[in-house]
Amino acid sequence: MNEKIPVILDTDIGDDIDDTWALIMMLRSPELDIRLIVGSSGPTQARAEYIAKILELAGRTDIPIGIGPMQGDAGTHRTSQARWIDDYDLSGYRGVVHADGARAIVETIRQSERPVTLVAIGPLPTVAEALRLDPSITSNSRFVGMHGSIYEGYAAGSPPCPETNVRVCTADCQHVFSSDWQMTITPLDTCGRVVLSGDQYGQILNSDDPLLMALMLNNRYYAADAPWVKSYDPDKRSSTLFDTVAIYLAFSEELLEIEELPIVVTEDGFTRVDQSGKMIRCATRWRDLPAFRELLVNRLLGR
Repeated sequence: MNEKIPVILDTDIGDDIDDTWALIMMLRSPELDIRLIVGSSGPTQARAEYIAKILELAGRTDIPIGIGPMQGDAGTHRTSQARWIDDYDLSGYRGVVHADGARAIVETIRQSERPVTLVAIGPLPTVAEALRLDPSITSNSRFVGMHGSIYEGYAAGSPPCPETNVRVCTADCQHVFSSDWQMTITPLDTCGRVVLSGDQYGQILNSDDPLLMALMLNNRYYAADAPWVKSYDPDKRSSTLFDTVAIYLAFSEELLEIEELPIVVTEDGFTRVDQSGKMIRCATRWRDLPAFRELLVNRLLGR
């Protein structure tokens, strides 16, 4: 049997619900050895509370949590699923919580006996800070991210656009995307096409698994409270599950076509193909999207 892949997850969980789907998928991927999960961008204390509550439900308080630096309107920003953690106190978490999430990333990579896969599914302030603390971490890790828009935007066939994880912290993304890391990303071209509906969604919606019940409760909070959500019925289909593709790329690329492209992050948040850019492995097309949907459902159901 192959050894498990050491991974760190950097996530802005608590706003778009796809981070929660991705975290549960990661917890149920037997190929992965989760060494650390860091809540990043904006209200990072709240993000750590989401992570901790999910890990408690999963019986995985052995996984350390990191808190990234708070940013911007963190003191007033109420996440879209805040109702789920209104009664949660992070001080009661039975596992390890690192107050300095960037330092925790550095130390986890330094101490690993094998190269770490850093999976980033949100803006990159904490990851960029880890790089500033110790640029040499790139020698014992690789980067897998949900970032960018290469040939298409949020809608299939639409032109490229500034993708949110890049746009909201552009300078940090520029720093990471010009580093020495070996990098693989799923841009909107592929991750923006993942939606579950019909029987596949019904299996998740109607599951009595405690983790999936928590996921569906958060999904309802998200549909009701996220200001950017319009005309989404959480009883009929999922939202777009962007981040789940990055989790998949941590352990396999079989279902995707990968292009190595020179990528430049521009000041206005685009990820442009430009010969002056860093060579980055980009998952630009699906080989078999239906097979990925089936794999995702099976992982979430724990089978």
